[in-house]
Amino acid sequence: MQPGTVFNLEVNPKIPQRLQRLEELANNLWYSWDIMPTRALFSRLDPTLWNIVGHSPKALLKRIDQQRLIDAAEDKVFIDNYNRVLSAYDSYHGEQTRRDAAEAPLAESELIAYFCAEFGFHESLPIYSGGLGILAGDHCKAASDMRLPFVGVGLLYRQGYFFQTIDSSGNQRATYVDSDFEDLPIAPVHRVDGSELKIGVDFPGRVVMAKVWHVRVGCVNLYLLDTDIDENTAHDRNIAHQLYGGDRTTRIEQEIVLGVGGVRALAALGLKPTVWHINEGHAAFLILERLRTLVQQGLDFATALEAVAVNTVFTTHTPVPAGHDHFTTQMLLHYFQGCCDELRVPSERLLSLGLSPGAAEFNMTTLAVRGSRFHNGVSKIHGGVSSHILGNLWPQIPPEENPITSITNGVHVPTFLSPEWADAFDHFLGYGWSQRLGDQDCWDQISEVPDHVFWSTRQHLKSQLLHLVRYRLREQNARNQGSEAHLDRLLSLCNPDNPTVLIIGFGRRFATYKRATLLFENLDWLRQLLGDPLRPVLFLFAGKAHPADVPGQDLIRRVMQVAQMPEFEGKILLVEGYDLRLGRRMVSGVDVWLNNPVYPLEASGTSGMKAALNGVVNLSVLDGWWGEGYDGTNGWAIKPAAAGLDDANRNREEARTLYEILQDHVIPLYYKREACGYSPEWVKLAKRSISSLLPRFNSARMLGEYVSNCYQPAAQQGRRYAENQFELARSIAAWKARVREAWPGVALRRLDEPKRRIQFGDALHLEAALKLNQLKPEDVAVELLITRTGMQGKEQTTSYRFSAQGAGADGEHHYVLELAPEFCGRLDMRIRAYPWHEFLTHPFELGLMIWA
Repeated sequence: MQPGTVFNLEVNPKIPQRLQRLEELANNLWYSWDIMPTRALFSRLDPTLWNIVGHSPKALLKRIDQQRLIDAAEDKVFIDNYNRVLSAYDSYHGEQTRRDAAEAPLAESELIAYFCAEFGFHESLPIYSGGLGILAGDHCKAASDMRLPFVGVGLLYRQGYFFQTIDSSGNQRATYVDSDFEDLPIAPVHRVDGSELKIGVDFPGRVVMAKVWHVRVGCVNLYLLDTDIDENTAHDRNIAHQLYGGDRTTRIEQEIVLGVGGVRALAALGLKPTVWHINEGHAAFLILERLRTLVQQGLDFATALEAVAVNTVFTTHTPVPAGHDHFTTQMLLHYFQGCCDELRVPSERLLSLGLSPGAAEFNMTTLAVRGSRFHNGVSKIHGGVSSHILGNLWPQIPPEENPITSITNGVHVPTFLSPEWADAFDHFLGYGWSQRLGDQDCWDQISEVPDHVFWSTRQHLKSQLLHLVRYRLREQNARNQGSEAHLDRLLSLCNPDNPTVLIIGFGRRFATYKRATLLFENLDWLRQLLGDPLRPVLFLFAGKAHPADVPGQDLIRRVMQVAQMPEFEGKILLVEGYDLRLGRRMVSGVDVWLNNPVYPLEASGTSGMKAALNGVVNLSVLDGWWGEGYDGTNGWAIKPAAAGLDDANRNREEARTLYEILQDHVIPLYYKREACGYSPEWVKLAKRSISSLLPRFNSARMLGEYVSNCYQPAAQQGRRYAENQFELARSIAAWKARVREAWPGVALRRLDEPKRRIQFGDALHLEAALKLNQLKPEDVAVELLITRTGMQGKEQTTSYRFSAQGAGADGEHHYVLELAPEFCGRLDMRIRAYPWHEFLTHPFELGLMIWA
């Protein structure tokens, strides 16, 4: 040990004038999705340092040797590549790429504010943990591609998600590392006077300050809030220290900074969003801050709530009730009692926004739903699950008709498509393929790619994966003090020079419902599947378990335990340190992507989409997105077992299906090789995987649906409700109060004598009487529902509106309907009534309905 005090000094190189714009490139996350040229440019400057700094262009430019920059400035090849990257960068960001006003999905006067607790763009900005963050990153990237008026809001964590190591017994070790914000592609926001922009958030007995940072994501902006500043106490500096860290107090304080502070940051920036998107419930406190702002402008609470909700979008990603954040009412009031005073309502009224019927704790999802009018799950199956989970928020509405809809997730193709495929698509599909992501005719041309070209591209990607796997496992083995001889045995199938082995990958969070160990349900059967030396199979596992998730960590230990059994050595590998880089390599380099969650607990899942667009074939339980993607010709499906089975029997049933698919389909098809050295039928299946799935499960399609189904109508409703000093918002609030008060006394009955049988073409005359209890006839809609069993045994329901005919002698209002049924066969008919107003966002948003 050296004597004396060590004083640290960092000497930064000077960027040569000829390379000045490297700094601009390093500070825009566009480099995370431009199909590699920009990242390759930085890597070429110093490949070793590039790996040391975790592929961060900004960190590399701070530490690179001065001579390397001088040499690069004189290197004609490097300058040529540099100029090509700049040309692509300028073309992407230039005005000439912007759509004409007539083609723009939203007017420039609109602004979408997108709030999320995590954003995953690239490993150089580690403020994400998994799927939610990657999805949020893809959402921002697609918004940039579409030139949407869009701004993101999140938190800047000193510690992102943990770094994972795994010891020789399969024990996960979580290591948290503080980020140096100077190394990240971010910059502090400054006021006009040059001072750093900081905003205050009211906490009990104090004000917590948050510094605002700016991130450039192509053509859109992301603002991150940082509480680790001198103005705060030690406790408050730690609020946003660690992503999903700390206890319940830390969680609620993070969510207050995100929701309340995020709204205040946008106001301080002079930004006035016309649409607010809450991506998962963490940010739902933004509703309370927006309410407070409107009440301070003179609106009453009920009017403010209507004005806030109509232009707010909420996306839920959680398929189980326990996954939604909730806090005790005492904790909630500890932080928001002052807000009640500012809102001029009793605490019970504020709490009612987050209390579900019968619940004792304040639920963030409930708050998000009650403070928004556009709600969606992230796949069709998940939308259905969510409509039941949240059904008690609209207690009289059938779950399938309540306001919960679905927009299935998609992935950002330029980010997750390998450069090798991008080059092949340029050659065989034409250079415009990236502008035709949703054009099925374009992707049907995949079949015209020569089989040998397709196969060689796939082999190259597998080789890249195996290089990385060997590197990671050698590091893992050295740290665990394993023998080199044993490592050579483990890597016997990982041959990058001859990557012909069938590789099946499982890469995702180790949560119990994802069932990483389903493959080990019957080890004797698995032993048979992997025992043929002429048809070798390699299973690659990678993923993290949350440090507090002991059962999830047990799954990692079980994978390692099985992988160390003599008969499975080298055939099952567990790779530590799952991150975006390894994830990209796996989804492009394996042959089969395995996913076997417990149905219906996979909200969407996007890793299989990323695999599909790279020619990988999915083998998955029919849950989440795969329930929509699978068509019988583009992969394999594990049908969920019967709903009534217990866990053990369900796992046994579905594991048997998995083994049968592997034994009868996957392995034989892959090794059905001809003289060319590969299986033409496998290549055909892999092509089908790309052509059938890429056009449907990309983020451009996803964002297009958000624009048409949510953003455009939300912006329109927001303008409508705000006109003339919120006249419509005030009117709707008063109307809803009147309806809610009267509804318990509303009654519906049928007047005509139901007919049992008629001839096709004959008319039905139906009459109903409605006791309005002081409501007006126009306040209520009366409908006939006709349900019949249609094609493939599915029920189809059609609705018909009754006409009001005035009051009868008994004081009830009469409604009539003349109808000639359009179908033959048995028809089930029901009559219902519900509150109706032409300016409601969703016809059933009050949750009120009665049946005759």
